[in-house]
Amino acid sequence: MSKPTIESLANKLSELVPERLKDLGSRVPGSPPDLSKLEGFGGQGFDALKADLETNFSAVLQSTFEKMELVSREEFDVQRKVLARTRDKLEQLEAELGRLQAEAASHDDAV
Repeated sequence: MSKPTIESLANKLSELVPERLKDLGSRVPGSPPDLSKLEGFGGQGFDALKADLETNFSAVLQSTFEKMELVSREEFDVQRKVLARTRDKLEQLEAELGRLQAEAASHDDAV
């Protein structure tokens, strides 16, 4: 899977998380009512949290896709064409071998 695709997926995942955290702030006793002003991450709040999550999501997705050994559609199509050409060549060689074997058998019968 391409790096831009993985980054896009990571971005989409990180976009979902802050909204859930904002909702959580209103439900957790003792938490500030507006988690968008979260003091962690160097005072950057949700922007830093979102960037951190996006980086982590990207790394996890990249690692998972590498383990799955996925290939792109383009690479798959190229390999399919190579396989089709190889199959055609094999069929030609089998036909040629059959012809030569028949020729050799008829030659042995004549001798």
